[in-house]
Amino acid sequence: MSTSGPPEAVREPWEPPPPGSELSGIPAGIPSGIPEPRRGLAEAPGEAPAGTAASGPPHRWGFGAYLLAEAVFLGTSVLLVLPYVGNHSGPPPPIMLLLSLTVPTVLAAGVALLATVLRGNGPRLDLALRFDRTDLTRGLAFGCGGLVLTIPAAALWSRVVGPEQANSAVAELFAGQRFAVPVAIAVFLVVWLVAPICEEIVYRGLLWGAVERHATGRWWAFGVTTLSFALAHFEFTRTPLLLVIAVPIGLARLYTGRLGASIIAHQLNNLLPAVSLLLALLGVIK
Repeated sequence: MSTSGPPEAVREPWEPPPPGSELSGIPAGIPSGIPEPRRGLAEAPGEAPAGTAASGPPHRWGFGAYLLAEAVFLGTSVLLVLPYVGNHSGPPPPIMLLLSLTVPTVLAAGVALLATVLRGNGPRLDLALRFDRTDLTRGLAFGCGGLVLTIPAAALWSRVVGPEQANSAVAELFAGQRFAVPVAIAVFLVVWLVAPICEEIVYRGLLWGAVERHATGRWWAFGVTTLSFALAHFEFTRTPLLLVIAVPIGLARLYTGRLGASIIAHQLNNLLPAVSLLLALLGVIK
């Protein structure tokens, strides 16, 4: 005996209910009694839900990409200053000092961005290089909180090691120099705006992602990048102070999940040193 039912039930196509019936208000293709899934505004195709970081397939780059970025930074720095080592004709010209400040960090950030393009999902996903409307306020909050710590810490450190040992490498590089106004402003903008963006891409972007790939927990990434940021400046007498500076910047990255807030916090931290350097290069202060 066949149990497949009347063949007409199989062959007969579905027809919409007649007008006026109880089923006429149900759209075609949606079974009765099953509500249509709702999609939030932030859950459009390709977007992450509101309040979460965007994610993608696991990237294929790791510590090797970070080490390559650091090698490019160090190699470029050496090549730019090498012609002036042992040169008794005077310090490098202002334009070379500006290039030595700008080119290595920009190239290192470029390596980081290229690594995510060639072996990952791009900088927006792999490096969390995104800006949310809350990043400005949170970045300013972490940056101001950092200044509350770093300003007295810098004053205390200067008293402990002496003013000469407390100066940053950038301050020593430009010590005693007098620049034309356009070049001095360019140095100010690099120290205040450009360098923080590039350093955040390398440390709390590239290195952070490499640590997260091999270790569980964001706190590992926070700890490793904070320590590496302090040591990679090669200012070993200032390493404790650099650790204090790096903590609020890293916390901005940790609690927002994006580089936007940490970049803002880093730029705020660099503002006062950049202003001081600008005034010194213009001869306003000594």
